[in-house]
Amino acid sequence: MIPLPSDGSVSIAGRSPRLDVEAVEAVVTLPTFKRPEQVLETLASLRAQRTGRRFAVIVMENEAEARDGAKAVLPLFESGEIPGMVIIAHERGNCSAYNAGWQTAILHFPNFRHLLVIDDDEIADPHWLERMCLAAETLGADIVGGPQVPVFADPAHAKWAEHPVFAPPYRETGRVAALYSSGNLLVGRNVLIAMGPPFLDLRFNFMGGGDSDFLSRSAQRGFVLGWCAEAKVRETVPARRIEADWIRARSLRNGVISTLVEKKKRAGTPLAGVKVFAKSLALLAASPFRGLIRLARTGSPAIAVYPIHVALGRVLAEFGYANEQYRQPEKN
Repeated sequence: MIPLPSDGSVSIAGRSPRLDVEAVEAVVTLPTFKRPEQVLETLASLRAQRTGRRFAVIVMENEAEARDGAKAVLPLFESGEIPGMVIIAHERGNCSAYNAGWQTAILHFPNFRHLLVIDDDEIADPHWLERMCLAAETLGADIVGGPQVPVFADPAHAKWAEHPVFAPPYRETGRVAALYSSGNLLVGRNVLIAMGPPFLDLRFNFMGGGDSDFLSRSAQRGFVLGWCAEAKVRETVPARRIEADWIRARSLRNGVISTLVEKKKRAGTPLAGVKVFAKSLALLAASPFRGLIRLARTGSPAIAVYPIHVALGRVLAEFGYANEQYRQPEKN
């Protein structure tokens, strides 16, 4: 059994009455930070799930002082409208929130098979949970990802949906070699038990990428990855996120994360650091040509410059650059 941390970093704010924890087949974990209205919308989409599976929800409040998210959702749990728990992840950072929720699931729900993840700026399709679980079972996959469909605050921004920052990495259901995001994810209980806590590396707490690192390490351990194109969640994209400086910062950050994840993957192998740096330099040299190909294919300068920014981020990571976009969430 994986215990909750004994340092007081996680506490239980409330739970639904008469919760049959042994009957729960799937647990949905939902981190929230200063989005009380949006987390209620996410929960409404979870209540509307069309599935015969018994599932519970764990909301991880990561704003330990005001706790607006926890205050907003607690009545739904305490009235029994939503089965599950609300916990407080006292240590700030998205990795801390995920770790708290995943450890709580292991500790309190002894028989669940699938753990799912959705963010508090996302709305699940009514068939989301069933399709994710079914994909894991039919594909024989231990971990399954699904598309996060961007919903732009300004409809005029819909053209950005094909930008690599927003577009899903795959278009068809099936087994895949890599996954990158926890925004729409299923993780088997067997994976959590094998990987053990802390599941996500806290060094990624404010940069992002802890999920990508976890998924990379899981694949390296031999767990099978899959993709379910039909299990969609809709992600709200505020106008701030289509501004040039935000796109550039996110692209550079993706490059930094790529370097850090690859270094961890190669750790202990001969000349690991040299090989990662050489690859980064090669990608930087090739990036203008890759950009031109994208420009010819899409006609979008913003999409064309993406591989240049990613490659530059990879190189900058070698010199300690880290773009912690989540450090100031109001700017994210």
